[in-house]
Amino acid sequence: MTLPTNVGYIGLGNIGGPSARHLIGKSWQAHVYDVWPAAMESLVKEGAIAASSVADLAAKCQHIGICVRDDQQVESLLYGAAGILENAAADTVISVHSTVSRAGLVRWAADASERGLHLIDAAISGGKQGAEEARLCYMVGGAAEIVERARPVFLTSANSVIHAGDLGTGLLLKLCNNLITYAEFMAMSEAVRLAEAGGLAPELLREVGKSNGVVNEMMSQFISNRNALARECTEEQMDQFFGDFGRLAEKDLDCALQSAEEMGVSLPSTRRLRDQALALFLNKA
Repeated sequence: MTLPTNVGYIGLGNIGGPSARHLIGKSWQAHVYDVWPAAMESLVKEGAIAASSVADLAAKCQHIGICVRDDQQVESLLYGAAGILENAAADTVISVHSTVSRAGLVRWAADASERGLHLIDAAISGGKQGAEEARLCYMVGGAAEIVERARPVFLTSANSVIHAGDLGTGLLLKLCNNLITYAEFMAMSEAVRLAEAGGLAPELLREVGKSNGVVNEMMSQFISNRNALARECTEEQMDQFFGDFGRLAEKDLDCALQSAEEMGVSLPSTRRLRDQALALFLNKA
């Protein structure tokens, strides 16, 4: 397998930044780009090259990772005279790490294919800490040959790379995983509320739940941290600290519901969960 000479990464946030850092010092040159120049500074000091624009990065790299917030941001990177599709060389692999709609993904891949490019979905799980410790899980959808070509890049920040199947299956796997996570958070939130109303300490619920496998550490920590913060903060401060996470949950659940509708699947509980997602993060559900 021929490794790329230049690997690019766009979107240097909580997950993208640490993931891009793991690309530095490998058998390729790492190129990075973010709309906030400050996000590139520390990576440049460690050996990455800061691209002057999306077009600049696209023209130089044979593998490009995209880790931004939503469909709209991905579209802004892909299209237009200064976008990736117009500036990347034929046979370039474009890996979309963002949690987006399957409809958007299919359209982007088709447009990329017309230009001789390979766009695959490579959703990630593990959060900021997982990215920093190089133990992310990549859920990838696309042709086996292209996925294998991209695997060495993914493994720089992963302890697991799962080829789920054809285009869109990695994203669907991530949407299913996120759905379960938010449902667990809601169940834990309401269970703690009921326990406290009856005079029980939440620690007892955690102890029982961990002994029988019902409660995992992520559920327990989320509710514990949220509730502790809520006791000290105003509603405005809670929105400052947790609001963005709640709105991301709404976006992720919208993507899951859109996918379900496209496939003729009914997810009534997920729809109710989506309606309460922001309230869940703000300690109102």
